[in-house]
Amino acid sequence: MALLNKRLIATAVAAFLSWNSIALADVADTLPDIGTTAGETLSINQELQMGDFYVRQLRASAPLIDDPLLTQYINGVGQRLVAHAWSVKTPFHFFLIQNDELNAFAFFGGNVVLHSALFRYTDNESQLASVMAHEISHVTQRHLARAMADQKSTAPLTWVGALGSILLAMANPQVGMAALTGTLAGSQQGVISFTQENEREADRIGLQVLQRSGFDPEAMPAFLQKLADQTRFSSTPPEILLTHPLPDSRLADARNRANQMPRLIVQSSQDFYFAKVRILAMYGSEQEKNQLDDVLSNYDKGNSREKLAATYGRAVMFMQAKSNDNAKRLITQLLSQQPTNPWFLDLATDIDIALKQPNQAVTRLTSIPNYAANPVLRVNLANAYLEAKHPAQALTILNRYTWDYPDDPIGWDLMVQATGDLGMTNEQRFAQAQGLALSGQLDQAIRALSDASGQEKTGSLAQQRYDARIDQLRVLQQRFRQYQKG
Repeated sequence: MALLNKRLIATAVAAFLSWNSIALADVADTLPDIGTTAGETLSINQELQMGDFYVRQLRASAPLIDDPLLTQYINGVGQRLVAHAWSVKTPFHFFLIQNDELNAFAFFGGNVVLHSALFRYTDNESQLASVMAHEISHVTQRHLARAMADQKSTAPLTWVGALGSILLAMANPQVGMAALTGTLAGSQQGVISFTQENEREADRIGLQVLQRSGFDPEAMPAFLQKLADQTRFSSTPPEILLTHPLPDSRLADARNRANQMPRLIVQSSQDFYFAKVRILAMYGSEQEKNQLDDVLSNYDKGNSREKLAATYGRAVMFMQAKSNDNAKRLITQLLSQQPTNPWFLDLATDIDIALKQPNQAVTRLTSIPNYAANPVLRVNLANAYLEAKHPAQALTILNRYTWDYPDDPIGWDLMVQATGDLGMTNEQRFAQAQGLALSGQLDQAIRALSDASGQEKTGSLAQQRYDARIDQLRVLQQRFRQYQKG
């Protein structure tokens, strides 16, 4: 991408809630007394609706990482932070996008998106949490709604097209750039002019959320120092800093505020190290994969958690290289130490399937006490049953899984396969429709359901079920139409 395009995206990132701005502000993280004005512009219910709309658009056009282990991990960290935030008015959902540019952003309805490159840049879990805490604070403080309220001459839905293009460009620059240049032409400068105070507020509140959640508050200035060092010594700084230089005064502000808080000696969780090596090995760019050897070598010399992650990382690398016997040797060693660890079991079952031993994967998972309590193991078992040509057993698991996690595309993808293997054509169409709806393809979803309904006996329970879902999707169509026009 040309440097000019990178600068445009970086400017848009800053305008719509980029996170790299530290400044002094008040101590209490309470919402300023402009909430009524923001509420008149955009209600919480409207924010939730718009958030739902944009999540579906991201699923359709951005390289989201649908990895059950990683999704569970980042949502675990995120919900820990949310539990210690104030002014929480929406549920929160955290997503990973496969992108080697450093970035994170938040938007309506409690949706926070992290780029996979964050795991390359963060040395520990507190640094990762500092980014997430900042983004959470943008949401709790309703910065987008307040921005709309400030721009009284701009109707809310005028912002919708610009916001959608910005989110798309941040998530997937090649796809989103054309849309971004068109929608920002008339409003970009106005956006920049009123987001600076939002950034300062989110920095201040995010640091407090970080500290209350039991993470090291020093992590925020430490991470910013890393970015400053890269800017100083690299000809190509992280994209997020292209239009936002990081002066020493901002680092001083961050350090001063963190120094006023009780110092916490915080160890990163074992899951952080597993997540980091898994992302670098499975979803990283070629440059990141080349750096993984150095990361693992350093972990070999580290604490017990890092050493365990080094072995796990090498097992993942072997599997990615299709050296399955070597991968199996290492994962067997790890399972002998922690036989119920879901990170190890997930990889072991993938290796079993790669070695054409799906029944072994089934036995491995069903022998774990209370495996059904872990959604990662449940979805792994459903996949193992499908690979072992036992679609009926897979369907039993998936019926419950998709009920518990209706927004997980993996569950519906596996349901499509299971119902197809069983010759359940109409139920296969239903599962396909659910997946299509999650990615915003409502017209196609309704057509699939209409086909299924037309094949059922008139008035049957199955037909009523399909028709009821069609009605729900038509309501969504009507609701989303205003945002598509925006």
